[in-house]
Amino acid sequence: MTDKPRDHHLGVVLRTERLTPHMIRVVLGGDGLRDFATRGLTDHYVKLVFPHEGVDYPTPFSVKQVRETMPREVWPRLRTYTVRAWDPETLELTIDFVHHGDKGLAGPWAAGAVPGDAIMMLGPGGDYAPDPQAAWHLLVGDESALPAIAASVEALPEGVPAHVFVEVDGPRDELKLGASADVQISWLYRNDRPLGDALVEAVSALAFPGGDVHAFVHGEAGFVKRLRRHLRVERGVPMERLSISGYWRAGVDDEAWRAVKKDWNRQVEAEEAAALG
Repeated sequence: MTDKPRDHHLGVVLRTERLTPHMIRVVLGGDGLRDFATRGLTDHYVKLVFPHEGVDYPTPFSVKQVRETMPREVWPRLRTYTVRAWDPETLELTIDFVHHGDKGLAGPWAAGAVPGDAIMMLGPGGDYAPDPQAAWHLLVGDESALPAIAASVEALPEGVPAHVFVEVDGPRDELKLGASADVQISWLYRNDRPLGDALVEAVSALAFPGGDVHAFVHGEAGFVKRLRRHLRVERGVPMERLSISGYWRAGVDDEAWRAVKKDWNRQVEAEEAAALG
């Protein structure tokens, strides 16, 4: 392999900002992003590449080539993060990281990032943007979904109602979202309750407006599963009007979740089909 794969991009840290006690913004730039391109979606994501220290990887670097030619134990770790913003004129890519101390891989990296640090990424992927023809919108998620929800709120059509529910640890984790008067934003505080309980309760209690809804529901897989059943079985929302997925699963890392996610989704679909008859 003589050329870098087209979906591999190298970003250089330009600046960082602590948005809340648990959210860090990192702005990347540099000529390594010159081939980066988005498609107008609000859930665009990249897979950040974290190589193992001390391993001599082939150059030019390719995740696919590494996986085909090197032992699994040295494969780079991948972490999926939403593109909060992309400016093709300045080549600036903004990513917001949830940070809970030393837990995880990408959060600690973001906390220690300084201008000049470089990171490889794959992508972008994505498949959601608010449908301008929908009668109303529903956006639901925890901190992991907040960057996509924030980008989606900014893209909502003017004059179309939307209900936004975001669960965070507490009031200091709220972010100012660029919403119009037609958007009702509810910040739900987790406190000591199980993750996602407040979201399930709030959506279940919502008096749905009339007309076609377009919904975005993402975050920890456990509460996403509960809300998917509620929306599909109890509310009758067609699957094609839902962007819904578990971004992560409590108690497992990203690799372990990716390894079982397809089976998890198949089980959820089977249970849903049985409930719908």
